[in-house]
Order: sequence, then structure tokens, then C-alpha cells
Amino acid sequence: MGRIKKISDDELLDALLDSIEATGPGGLTFARASAVAGLSSATLVQRFGTRDAMIQAVLLHAWDRLDALTTLADAEAPSTPAGAIALLLRLMPGSAAEYNVTEGLLLLREDLRDPTLRARGHAWGTYLAKALGKRLTSQAGSAETMGWQMLALWQGTMIWWAFKRDGDPEVAIRTALEHWWQSVG
Repeated sequence: MGRIKKISDDELLDALLDSIEATGPGGLTFARASAVAGLSSATLVQRFGTRDAMIQAVLLHAWDRLDALTTLADAEAPSTPAGAIALLLRLMPGSAAEYNVTEGLLLLREDLRDPTLRARGHAWGTYLAKALGKRLTSQAGSAETMGWQMLALWQGTMIWWAFKRDGDPEVAIRTALEHWWQSVG
């Protein structure tokens, strides 16, 4: 007979995600995870097996959360170019913009190194490019391409905002996306 879990998988992964966001993947050890979750290191080893598997589980959980947010934003955004901009702004980190462009790159590095996480990122990008593209043009052949262009501008603008820090990130990104759309639309 299996033991009853003191903390659900989602609660555990949420707590570990908060920790990994604070320390980076390199700072998430079984000892730290044990302190954060209130579970013994042995219990965590039983759940995950290895430290790398624990980090992958946490980052897959983060992808699950982002996928859910993206699907909801896609369902609620108007089917217009303004809706495409609104969809991306809804996915923005808001007050955590500075963190997500600096320390968040440590998480992105793990996503790029791990083939499973990299596949999740690719799938998310493809979904998002299609969701944006259908709002930008009715020409099926160019919709996804335009979606990828908009995604590249969105990500690039966030990075350059982090260097410049010239005003509110949401305003800077909205302005860049609107100017891009005016130039291509």
C-alpha cells in the first residue's frame, strides 16, 4: 500500500518553482528542496530520482502553467492585430519584467540544454506563432511566418528594454509591436 502524500505534486512543484526562480537551477539541491517543501530529502529522491529529474519536473510544470495561460489568452483575445498585441502583453511578466529578462535567462538556458524542455519550448512557440498569425492576416501561407516575426520582436524588445530601462516595459513593448504592425500591416 502506497503512502499518502503530505503535499501534492502541484503544490510541491509550485514551491520548487519559486525556489528555482530565486536561486536559479544550480541552487536547487535536494537539501534546499527539502527545506522549501517541508519534505525529507529521501522523500524527494523517491519522487524524482535525481536532482536533474527534479529540475526537469519543475521546469515542465512551469511550461504547463505557461501553456494554460497562453491557451486562455488565445481564447480571450480578439481576432485582430490589436488582439495579437493584447495576447502577448497578457503573457508579459508585468512587474517581474526585470527578473524574467535577467535571472529568467538561467531557466531559459536549462530549457535550451534539455531536449524534452526544448521540445516544449518549440511546441509553445509554434502554438503562439499560429495564434498570433491568425490575428494578423487571413492569408494562411503567411500567417505563421508573421506570427514568428511578431514573437521575435516581442522577445527582442523585452531584451533591449532590459538594457535600456527606458520607461515601463509594457508601454515600450506595446509601442514596438504597434509600430511593427503599422509598418507591415
